[in-house]
Amino acid sequence: MTTRYLACDLGAESGRLILGTIENGKLQLEELHRFPNGPVQSGNSLHWDIPKLFDQVRDGLRVASKRQVKIASISTDSWGVDYLLYDEQGKLIDPTFHYRDSRCPVGVKNAFAKIPWEEIFAETGLQFLQFNTIFQLAAETPERLARARLILGIGDGFNHWLSGVARFEESLASTTQLYNPRTRDWSPKLLSALGLPPSIFPKIVPSGTRLGPLRADLAKETGLDDVEVVASCSHDTGAAVAAVPAEGQDWAYLSSGTWSLMGVELASPIINDACLSLNFTNEIGFAGSVRFLKNIIGLWLVQECRREWARQGTEYDYSTLTNLAAKAEPFVSLINPADPRFISPGDMPGKIAAFCREHGQPVPSTPGAYVRCALESLALLYKRTLMQIEKLIGRQISRLHIVGGGSKNALLNQFAANALQIPVYTGPVEATAAGNILVQAIGLGELDSLARARAVVRASFEMGVVQPADKPAWETAYRRFEDLLATSQ
Repeated sequence: MTTRYLACDLGAESGRLILGTIENGKLQLEELHRFPNGPVQSGNSLHWDIPKLFDQVRDGLRVASKRQVKIASISTDSWGVDYLLYDEQGKLIDPTFHYRDSRCPVGVKNAFAKIPWEEIFAETGLQFLQFNTIFQLAAETPERLARARLILGIGDGFNHWLSGVARFEESLASTTQLYNPRTRDWSPKLLSALGLPPSIFPKIVPSGTRLGPLRADLAKETGLDDVEVVASCSHDTGAAVAAVPAEGQDWAYLSSGTWSLMGVELASPIINDACLSLNFTNEIGFAGSVRFLKNIIGLWLVQECRREWARQGTEYDYSTLTNLAAKAEPFVSLINPADPRFISPGDMPGKIAAFCREHGQPVPSTPGAYVRCALESLALLYKRTLMQIEKLIGRQISRLHIVGGGSKNALLNQFAANALQIPVYTGPVEATAAGNILVQAIGLGELDSLARARAVVRASFEMGVVQPADKPAWETAYRRFEDLLATSQ
């Protein structure tokens, strides 16, 4: 039996329409349409161009229809925390803000004036990030909120555009910091504290929920007939974790890309003082599982360096930068990747140089040295994070699965294995699209469980394994890193 599915995978740098074919227990992925994405600068504000993204997805549907194959369903996944607001006519309220917009600190201040952080955490179990939906909504003007009749996360907004059905899928809802993982619903306490009308928050549905057929006008316009729209895991990390090719209980995952999300899969949330102190988060995965993790700034550090060097007139591809980093001298300088200065866009090399100067370290002198500094520091932060996870869950982790686009970075993978001193398993690269499609397949009844879906991943994609090395050097570097964090926090 052969079944085909479409995944609309929206990322912060690009979007794709990917055709997934399940046949004989294996999954094949084919990219049909790729399009750029990124923030739109308007004065001091950052927005998303949602109508342009809708048009690109429509173009992707046309490409899919030209394949002249039966497609069972489609689903969209996206980054978390950002949202779409709709007015009483069902039209988008512009602009759709970007999570790196400068209004976020104002939202934090506004929210904390109404309810303490400790109460927010106790209600949600979500780590503090200044751009969480709760803080973005707290930064909204009263006029925009008064106009709003519906709010949807980005992925769910695209599923609504495809189907006409407005639902907030559980994995994406859990990133808002307005969701209670114990009650599995919106938090009345938080909505009330922030003065947010409950009526604008739609019903939350489980991953894999069938929403209905593709809108008739879209079906006619694109030539796609008899396609169902499914709310898969609308949060891209939720989808990626569903495709982690793991078995047993002694593993952790790292979804590696612009962000590094490191965590474990649990049956129930951990919401206590230790979790609060260490700033861990309880997001929801497939079948109500808990993605107990920490958001770590990831390859954003390298991406922003690359953008700045291009702005100055020198273009590097990622492969070249990685090769230059591999040749650079090790452990010359380290940074704290969690320092807030690294979150915002713009002149990342300057920010890294300033951090090094402030902490009495040599400033990197070449692009390779900058990238090596970033990657070594990330790997050391992975070690610190994994040690904290082990403490919080009360058991040891013996292997790490790295999935997503960052799993192609062999140097960072080796650094991670060296820092953690456990084997690192890499792949699949397209974990998000694979997870999106496999959850669709579960929702439509082709696969009967997440365990079966992960078996399909293991049968379909070549995995790499990286063994740890250089233990003494990395242990020495980690002691330096701990000292650095003690003076920079």
